[in-house]
Amino acid sequence: MKTLGIIGVGVFGEFMLRHVAPYFAVRVHDPHRDLAELAEVYNVAPSTLADCAACDIVILAVPVQIMEQVAGGIAGMLRPGTLVIDVASVKLRPAEILQRVLPAHVDIVCTHPLFGPQSGQKGIADLKITVCEIRGGRATHVADFLRRRLLLEVIETTPEQHDRELAYVQGLTHLIGKILLDLDLEKIRQTTASFELVMQAVGFIRHDSDELFKAIEQENPYVSEAHERFFRTAQKLEADLAASRLKD
Repeated sequence: MKTLGIIGVGVFGEFMLRHVAPYFAVRVHDPHRDLAELAEVYNVAPSTLADCAACDIVILAVPVQIMEQVAGGIAGMLRPGTLVIDVASVKLRPAEILQRVLPAHVDIVCTHPLFGPQSGQKGIADLKITVCEIRGGRATHVADFLRRRLLLEVIETTPEQHDRELAYVQGLTHLIGKILLDLDLEKIRQTTASFELVMQAVGFIRHDSDELFKAIEQENPYVSEAHERFFRTAQKLEADLAASRLKD
């Protein structure tokens, strides 16, 4: 059984444990939380940063804002042939960091699970995950494991294409969701089916961290273009409605 080190056990890191623990000898490291309880539940080993970095596969489940710091911290600990994987919500920035910071003898695959603890609470079979080959030619093996063992729908693409599409898929939906959360609409009782579906979507991101929201909105180079198109379209619609009211 291969060893798998997970560095960063936040909300998604913990969620990931239940799905990968059956297939690997898992070591976990997170200096910001006590991992003893997780060790019992998932039969994983709380470990030092060096022990996690010595695994066959190392997953960086940390905010993209600190990825360079963490990657730099383990660069000298990684063995030749180690596979390093990230699970960040943007892909161009992590791909650039990992290629630049990690030694050439390390293979790199960037991934983005297109789901989280809320959308995957009833199981992750048939949910989507992005896989990007960065260095070492092992993305195909990662994709095969994700399809055969975790039953995920794998989308193999490039970091650039990922960020272009996710600028709208996440950049806009998380922005709209954040606005609707701030409007505090949950006490409304006279709802329609379409309103309830919108609020259900908002519920998927309710417990996302501020770091995740900022990563989605600030670390994707194509989000600003998506925002501009969205607000320009909204302003045009508002102007059309105002003109219609004047006519009436």
